[in-house]
Amino acid sequence: MKGTVFSVEEFALYDGPGIRTAVFMKGCGMRCKWCHNPEGLSMAKQLVRRDGHCLKCGACENFRLLESDSMQSAAERCPQGLWRVSGEEYTPNKLAVKLLKNERILNANGGGVTFSGGECLLQSEFVAEAVRLIRDRLHIVIETGGYVSEKDFMRVIPLVDFVYFDLKLLDDKKKARLYTGADIDVILANLKRLSNSGVSFAVRMPLIPGVTDTESNYRAVGDTVKSSNADFIELLPYNKLAGSKYSSLGMDYDPCFDESKEPRVRPEFFTALGIDARVY
Repeated sequence: MKGTVFSVEEFALYDGPGIRTAVFMKGCGMRCKWCHNPEGLSMAKQLVRRDGHCLKCGACENFRLLESDSMQSAAERCPQGLWRVSGEEYTPNKLAVKLLKNERILNANGGGVTFSGGECLLQSEFVAEAVRLIRDRLHIVIETGGYVSEKDFMRVIPLVDFVYFDLKLLDDKKKARLYTGADIDVILANLKRLSNSGVSFAVRMPLIPGVTDTESNYRAVGDTVKSSNADFIELLPYNKLAGSKYSSLGMDYDPCFDESKEPRVRPEFFTALGIDARVY
């Protein structure tokens, strides 16, 4: 069994308690217009162009049409080193060895390992096996949008210590489909499973100006969180650098909202409902 990872970031500070190692898995079933990790959308390996001076030598012509097993050798042909491959295959054991090398430091700082993405639960078999190899020695967190099958979701949830669960758009199903490509009902069904699982979790709400920060969506998310067993909700203001990665992947960034506007950050809306609200 192998899994495809696009980044392993050591000494991460924003993906759970303490100092952590964050594992970003490739592949996501959602297509959020504001996604800041486009490398995580496709399950396949991808060629990524770094910033730098191109010599126009033609060595990279048709790079993006190559099969994944040819990508690395193609990238290495660039005399300026402007190309890299996003996506590395790991066995669960290989990844576990990598994650455990900082075990002492992570535990000493109240940290651990976080699996994110993309959507890490799309590779649930791999993630579950990797977690089993390290869970007795490290604190485990996953970050999920919940847009996966019940089987994939429940294969991993009982194995971890904490979950960050994204709730983006709940007030309008058509709007949710337009901006995220997702079916709200699938997400809410998995939130209910998480709430009944006994595993501690928090909700994360990305604040996208004019899209998710509306009065009706705040109300819908607030009602949903209040009826769940979430420990707290975390508000994530829109990352204005989200679109900067797309061109390096040969992708277009079309957010379909006004990036010049600031999102309405309203933790008081949730505290009025008795919900612990935090701003990321």
